[in-house]
Amino acid sequence: MKTKIFCDSADFDVIKKYNNLNLVDGFTTNPSLMRLSGAKNYKNYSLSILKVCKKKPISFEVFADNQNQMLNQAYKINTWGKNVYVKIPVVNSKGIFMGPVIKKLSLEGIKLNITAVYTFEQVNKIVKCLNKKTKSIISIFAGRMADKGKDPLPIFKKSISVTKRYKNIDILWASTREAYNFLQAKELKCNIITMPPKVIDQISSFGKSFNSLTLDTVKGFLKDSKKSNFRI
Repeated sequence: MKTKIFCDSADFDVIKKYNNLNLVDGFTTNPSLMRLSGAKNYKNYSLSILKVCKKKPISFEVFADNQNQMLNQAYKINTWGKNVYVKIPVVNSKGIFMGPVIKKLSLEGIKLNITAVYTFEQVNKIVKCLNKKTKSIISIFAGRMADKGKDPLPIFKKSISVTKRYKNIDILWASTREAYNFLQAKELKCNIITMPPKVIDQISSFGKSFNSLTLDTVKGFLKDSKKSNFRI
C-alpha cells in the first residue's frame, strides 16, 4: 500500500510548484498557515489556490467555534471545488466534541478532514460518526505529540487497525517534523502523511550512503568557516 504525501502549506507559489510534482498527492492547509501566507480574504485566497490545484485533494479548515457556524462555513467551503475536503476540529475551543457536526456533514456526503486528533479514543468516536460511504481523513498530530515526549506510534497502530476495514477512511500523519517520519508512516501502512515543503525536499536525498552524508557535512562546515574568515 502506498503512503500518499500531502504538502502542508497555504502558500500560493508553493502549492503551484508542488502541484506539478508526481511525488505530491494532495495538500493540507489551516487558518494559521493561511495567515502566515498573507491571506486577507479567506474565501478569495482559497479560490485562487484552487485555480492552480484543480484535481489533487486539498483541505480547507473552518474557523468557527460553535456547531451552527461550523456547519454554515463547512457548507460554503464544500462548494469551492470537487477536490476540497472540509477540515473540522475534533473539538472546539471549549473541548466539546464536534461529533454532531461531523455526523451531519458526513451523512450528506461532504468529504471531511477531522483535525487536531491526539488520542485513540478520539479516533474511535470520530469513526462512529462518519458515513462509511463518504471519503474522510482523520489527522493525528504525531509531531506535536512527540514534541511533548509522547510516543505517537501506538495511537497510529490502533487507529489504522480500526479503520483499515473502511476503504473511504484514511489516517493521516500530521505535524511532520523530519523526513524519517515518512518511513515510519510507510512501516505503519498509514494512508497519508502531510509534510512542509522543506521536509518533502529532503526525501529526494533518501538512499545516500553514510559516507556521502559524512562528506556532505564536513564540506558544509568547511565552506561556512571559509565564508566567515575564521582564524585561530
